[in-house]
Amino acid sequence: MTCPICASDTDPKYRPFCSKRCADLDLAKWLNGTYSIASTSPEDQAEALDELEKHHIDSQSKPH
Repeated sequence: MTCPICASDTDPKYRPFCSKRCADLDLAKWLNGTYSIASTSPEDQAEALDELEKHHIDSQSKPH
């Protein structure tokens, strides 16, 4: 098996990664939104739309 980040051989300690560095890089991609899992749930979509509208309204009410 190879590391999904750098394609080196994996280390059993960090499997499926080769090192702590590659494991941390993968975690960072999840945390910053590079990776995501799409949802088709109407509730999730409605919540996302509400958040976008709220952010838009908040940004318009603040002075530039």
